[in-house]
Parts: sequence; C-alpha cells; structure tokens
Amino acid sequence: MVLLPCTVAFLLLSFLQTVKIASKFAPAIIHRYKLWPSCGQPSTTTIHRKASSIQKVRLYGSDPAIIEALANTGIGIVIGTANGDIPGLASDPNFAKSWINTNVLPFYPASNIILITVGNEVMTSNDQNLMNKLLPAMQNVQNALNDASLGGKIKVSTVHSMGALKQSEPPSSGSFDPSYGYLMKGLLEFNSANGSPFAINPYPYFAYRSDTRPETLAFCLFQPNAGRMDGNTKIKYMNMFDAQMRVNQIASAKILYQ
Repeated sequence: MVLLPCTVAFLLLSFLQTVKIASKFAPAIIHRYKLWPSCGQPSTTTIHRKASSIQKVRLYGSDPAIIEALANTGIGIVIGTANGDIPGLASDPNFAKSWINTNVLPFYPASNIILITVGNEVMTSNDQNLMNKLLPAMQNVQNALNDASLGGKIKVSTVHSMGALKQSEPPSSGSFDPSYGYLMKGLLEFNSANGSPFAINPYPYFAYRSDTRPETLAFCLFQPNAGRMDGNTKIKYMNMFDAQMRVNQIASAKILYQ
C-alpha cells in the first residue's frame, strides 16, 4: 500500500442507506467521510473548516481522535464495532457496557453520535458463528445504551452487503437469499422494535461491472438516460441507486410481513 504525503487527504464518498420498512424508521441518509493517511490525524480546525458541506459521517470503527475532532460541528456520526468484537459483545453484557463507556460516553453529546453499527457485512461473511451472534451482540449494545439513558438517542444496527439479495431485478422482485431468512428476520424485527435503520452498502460499480447493457454506466452515474421500467409496478427508475434502495425495501418487507 502506498501512502500519499501528509498534506494530501483522500475525499471519499460512501453511501449508507436506511431503508424505510416501517413508518417509524429514520429517513434515508447519505454519509460522507474523510480518510486521512496514517501519518497524521486531522486537526479540529480542519474538521470545522470542512464541516459546512458534510451532514453525516460514517467511521469504519470508533477512532476517538476523529470523534473528538467532530465535536460541536453538529455532524451526525456513525461509529462501528469490529466484526471481531461480535462474539464478546454477544456473550458478555459487561463487554458491551465497556464498549459504550469507552467509545460513546466520553464524547456524547458534544460529538453527535447517532448510530452504532455492530459489524460490517456479517451476513455474507460465510462465518456462521458471527452470523448467529450478530443479533445477540446488537441486543447487548442496545441494552448498554439503555442503561446509560441513551437508548432513545443513539440507534443500533448493522450494515449489510447487497450480496445478501437473491433477486434484485426488477426491484419489485427483490428478495434476500433464503439461507439468510431466519437470521435476517430477527435483525429486521430488532430494527423495527427499536426504530433503527436497516443499513446497506450499495455499490453501483458492482452492478455496472456485471451489466453489459450500453446505458448502464449513465444509469449508475446519475447521468441522463432513458431509465428502466419495472414491468410489475410500472415504476421507472432513473438511476441505479434508487433501484437498489427500492429492492432492499421490498426484500425487507417480504421477510417481515409475509
């Protein structure tokens, strides 16, 4: 891996979409985040100078320096536990409390932490142990927040891969892989009960790579195109992002309500 000089920072755009499968769910959100080279952390001055164009930030972890640097900016912060933390979080409520005491309480509310994601793309990891322990881990993190009187202020969820889908086109046919059905139902019921978002990592690039139709690039890049009609619903989608969000919404509803 090559690191650029400390004066150069990569500006990355990351999409974390919350799919509204119940009326009480949070609205859809798009997250931008900075990734700094390992040679140095951003200063608070740098963060505040950039904050005017950023509403929400997702961190792949819980870097205290960045969380603290985002204090008093009003930016919504999404922090996450590592996949490797899931077994401990699932089996030991005290470990979940310790995680909250270390990664949330010293910074909140000055740093506007709005969501904790327990793991990343666990359902498609092929690690059955992690998959089975994901929901108990989320429940213990939620209980730790409740004990700290933060249960209604900071939400708990996990982030899924689009690879969890079995069927995705047209969007109205969306469905999750049946092998994830029982576990996915439990996760969705947790989201619904706690008013937390069902979060996914949508990567239009992978859809583009596997779709050879000539208009696919424009469809993925929000460029002018003829759109794609869902023959079942007669809804025309003008970009891949909207189609991906809808297919996850439909797949989630099928798990919860059928």
